[in-house]
Amino acid sequence: MRSTPGWQADGAGLRQTVLRRRELRPDDVAVRVDYCGVCHTDLHAVRTHSGEAPLVPGHEFTGVVTDLGREATRFASGDPVAVGNIVDSCGECAMCRAGQENFCHEFPTLTYGGTDRHDGTSTLGAFSREYVVRDEFAYPLPAGLDPAAAAPLLCAGITVWEPLRALGAGPGTRVAVAGLGGLGHLAVKLAVALGADTTVVSRSAGKADDARRLGAHDLIVSADQRQMAAARDRFDVVIDTIAVPHDVSPYLGLVALDGTLSHVGHLGAVTVQATDLLIGRKKLSSAGSGGRPATAAMLEFCAEHGITADIELLPSARVNEALERLERNDVRYRFVLDLSDLPENR
Repeated sequence: MRSTPGWQADGAGLRQTVLRRRELRPDDVAVRVDYCGVCHTDLHAVRTHSGEAPLVPGHEFTGVVTDLGREATRFASGDPVAVGNIVDSCGECAMCRAGQENFCHEFPTLTYGGTDRHDGTSTLGAFSREYVVRDEFAYPLPAGLDPAAAAPLLCAGITVWEPLRALGAGPGTRVAVAGLGGLGHLAVKLAVALGADTTVVSRSAGKADDARRLGAHDLIVSADQRQMAAARDRFDVVIDTIAVPHDVSPYLGLVALDGTLSHVGHLGAVTVQATDLLIGRKKLSSAGSGGRPATAAMLEFCAEHGITADIELLPSARVNEALERLERNDVRYRFVLDLSDLPENR
């Protein structure tokens, strides 16, 4: 077994410990983790951890290949790479054959908290100095993308890229992004770069300057009933990135005839009145992560358009501070951990 330092859940927080990684299988690569984003999923996992299995969060990271299995031919030692929240799938079902490994019928293997398809162990995430992954689920990091600011593209970025592309966001379409956080600010950047007329929907006018800086053409204050009424039936696509339970009816009201509300921020139960869909033939959809072709395409698009996340970079020793501040929404717009403060692999 390989050993590497990392941050493991211990009560309501994380403590540094030595983790065990598998020896390289023929199609594996070992990646020195340099930067890993901190996601709301990480926060939820730590706060609700039962202690039954070890938990090491982290599922959006960039780094450098340091070792390769004998059949791993896509990379060479020293190559910069990016890895997201899916590290394996069955490869045989209809979804996998369509390049939608994120919807694998046998459920994809998650970067942490998943079950390894070969030995049944629980996967441990990238709040660590090394990660071992199938080379097919690592992606070349395009030149020109800052590796720290690119890390959140592998979760937050792909989560909003998938519905934007699937719903045809581009020139001539009107897109609204509800919530301007880790997901939302990347949704704005991507929608603008795709050529869509893009509006932010926020609880207050306090993010108007940020919305304009990110490229949005307008901001609607969701707490202002007059503004919401004036925007009724206005948008072809509404990307709802709000991370807490909320009523989706006001956001469906913004959707145009035959348009779609894509609910990607909160994955709990949603209650919808049928008439909110009926009037205007509106659609409610969702999305999560992305398959390998979409992830590779997103990274290339971001490199072409200079898109990365707006981040606050912290040494990994401040990971518990990052979680506490994320819980208070005290970040614009994504924490990224610098793992170089961990000791070298043992």
